[in-house]
Amino acid sequence: MALDGMYLSFLVSSVNELLTGAKVDKIHQPSKNEMVFIMRTKGGMPKLYFSADANSPRFAVVDKTPENPQNPPMLCMLFRKRLVGATLLGVEQYGLDRIAFFNFDATNEIGDRVKLTLAVEIMAQHSNVILFDGDNRIVDALRRVDSEKSSYRLVLPGAQYKLPPAQEKLDLRNVEPSEVCDAVLRHVNVKLASAILKTLQGVSPVLSRELAFRVCGDDKGVGELSGTEKMNLLCELSALKTVLVNGRTQPTMVLDESEKPMEFSFIPITQYGAGFKTIEKENVFSLLEGFYSERDRLLRTRSKGAELFKTLENLIERTARKLNNQQDDLKKCADRENIRINAELVTAAQYRLQKGTNVYEVENYYDNNNIVKISVDPALSPSQNAQRLYKEYRKACTAENMLIKLIEDGEQDLAYLESVRDLLQRSTLEREFGEIKDELISQGFIKPGKNGKKQMKKQALAPLEFKTSQGLTVLVGRNNIQNDKLTFKTGRKGDIWLHAQKCPGSHVLLLADNGEVPDDAIVEAAEIAAYYSSAKDSTIVTVDYTDVKNIKKPNGAKPGFVVYYTYYSVNVKPKNKE
Repeated sequence: MALDGMYLSFLVSSVNELLTGAKVDKIHQPSKNEMVFIMRTKGGMPKLYFSADANSPRFAVVDKTPENPQNPPMLCMLFRKRLVGATLLGVEQYGLDRIAFFNFDATNEIGDRVKLTLAVEIMAQHSNVILFDGDNRIVDALRRVDSEKSSYRLVLPGAQYKLPPAQEKLDLRNVEPSEVCDAVLRHVNVKLASAILKTLQGVSPVLSRELAFRVCGDDKGVGELSGTEKMNLLCELSALKTVLVNGRTQPTMVLDESEKPMEFSFIPITQYGAGFKTIEKENVFSLLEGFYSERDRLLRTRSKGAELFKTLENLIERTARKLNNQQDDLKKCADRENIRINAELVTAAQYRLQKGTNVYEVENYYDNNNIVKISVDPALSPSQNAQRLYKEYRKACTAENMLIKLIEDGEQDLAYLESVRDLLQRSTLEREFGEIKDELISQGFIKPGKNGKKQMKKQALAPLEFKTSQGLTVLVGRNNIQNDKLTFKTGRKGDIWLHAQKCPGSHVLLLADNGEVPDDAIVEAAEIAAYYSSAKDSTIVTVDYTDVKNIKKPNGAKPGFVVYYTYYSVNVKPKNKE
């Protein structure tokens, strides 16, 4: 995990500098593994964010927070009762371990002042946020741990708070670099990066690899290090201690080939070479926010819309399976002409055919009178077998006509459901999930609730709105019904309509504002259209664009489905214009 104990030490220092003496004004719980404390200071209302999610555990002061649910969970209500109005006395770190203690001065139900501590444990799948009192009695936690999950350490209301087992490693802040260097060099049979990881407290694998790379350029075995490389190790450890003591960090993030965040640290990362892009952030908080923002959005979306996602995936799977079966049946209907010919041949030769045989051998006058064998029912007469074959032929003709229409409808349903899935994957707000669910109900894919109560109609969400460099407005639909409204209600002659080519995506409208639309604005709008499509992770996306007047909707078409024949295309790289 890149968020190691050393990085955590800088987070602790920064929180102490910014929030010591601040009061807890509000508490939100966006999901089961997240908490947001809105703090009141003389300078404003900063947001303190906590996550115990196994994929992105951390705490940070952030600018943006997830949507606050309408109905707070019971745990959130408990935390509000105990901590709203409390003063943050300071934050302490347990050595260089990934545990931080937020100490609060609070009041209890009868007005007495009490000490409450929020322990934030950054430990992958064991990450947690635990509130305990001055007697170390646990009040509650984001993730409870009973005796079935752990025999060593219970995390339950009323249980005694215990620290996780300690690791016997050296804290670089409290020992000389030479002592650490000697301890590392004693691991003669392992690679240098592993030796550093085993010796130093608070280092992540990426940091240990970075130190090894700076020492010898390649991760050598400790026993293979030359004298010069051993001196390099001592120098790097000394430099690292200076950063830890002085706090002069250079928060750096590494992007992979597709420019997705890959690694981060509080010092520059050089081990990946020139093929990978690095970005330096202004502080340790903004680095975390930039690294985890997209990952958190996807996880939060999956968590909030889990039931709707499951329903939609089942609908897509069922529709695809039904469509495949219909296509197989249609292939069988292709043999109907052979059935008709067999019926004619049996009718023509029935005067000499006998009842009781499984196969009739007759001359095929459509094929130079070659003998053809026709399987029949021995219990029927030749005339009855001929009528049976004619009946099969008529049935195949009827089935083909019906199947062609059913397959066409099935393909439209599948395309529609896939477009809904794309929109759902990009949704983050509960109201967005609600509107998509209402859309599926209106189209007959989901049954309405059974409670029978007519709910008040909520005001629809506005489309996403962006500005181009030229100041023109770009609108993006959040769901298929909003897509239709954008295209056929909001759009005016001269406005530019855009959509990623041949893939699900949002309708995007570039408002002309009664003037000419410059090419640069179209390119920027196309980048947005590419980002808000199922092809957002592609390097290059083809986006179609045309005057909105050229967009037509076929009668009876599903929401979001349109046709257009006059258009231009542009190849762009997907970009999110926030």
